Amino acid sequence: MISFLKGWFGETGIQFGMWLRLDRKNYLRVHNLVIPCQGGTTQIDHVIVSVWGIFVIETKNMKGWIFGDEKSPQWTQSIFGKKYRFQNPLRQNYRHAKALTEFLGVPEDCVHPVVVFAGDCQFKTLMPPNVLDRGLCRFIESFRQPVFTPGQVEATWNRLAQAKANPAASHALHVAGLRERYHGNNCPKCGSALVVRTARKGANAGESFLGCSCYPKCRYTRAC
Repeated sequence: MISFLKGWFGETGIQFGMWLRLDRKNYLRVHNLVIPCQGGTTQIDHVIVSVWGIFVIETKNMKGWIFGDEKSPQWTQSIFGKKYRFQNPLRQNYRHAKALTEFLGVPEDCVHPVVVFAGDCQFKTLMPPNVLDRGLCRFIESFRQPVFTPGQVEATWNRLAQAKANPAASHALHVAGLRERYHGNNCPKCGSALVVRTARKGANAGESFLGCSCYPKCRYTRAC
């Protein structure tokens, strides 16, 4: 419950910052969006639609030191002398951006993935320009080359708003789709069935992952 609230406060803080800084006439936003993708659904924290492009934002509310790079499958959080691994958020958000591109039928170069760390953390490795711990609105406003017309922006936002309002596109359906997609997969370590689980704490709290059904005897996990 504490991890869930921490994530909720992090996402809410980013929403408030965007509401306060970004002009709502020029930047239309949808939060906590679930859309269909190949083999199921995917969940996106924030989407900003503007004439300068579509921004797909993944949030991480974390403390401590953060180590990572663009190519590593996992990054590391170091806090109070302990280290924790978590999925590379760039890879995770790339899948979100890809799904949104296919859902909307827009060119890939018009969709900009952004990862934002909302907690009291410090990057200890050089991060790509689209990985931020501050300055989200400034980063979004740095894009000044129009790629959509105002009419296209409105049509795109309307489609996302409809997807948001569709009760079928729920978190329950999202998890059910993951279970169906990975049903029958076996653990590469012990051969038991893999099952879809939801992280209850840590950096990935609230996110789905695959885990061995023989846990805790076998602790194999991987990202969905």
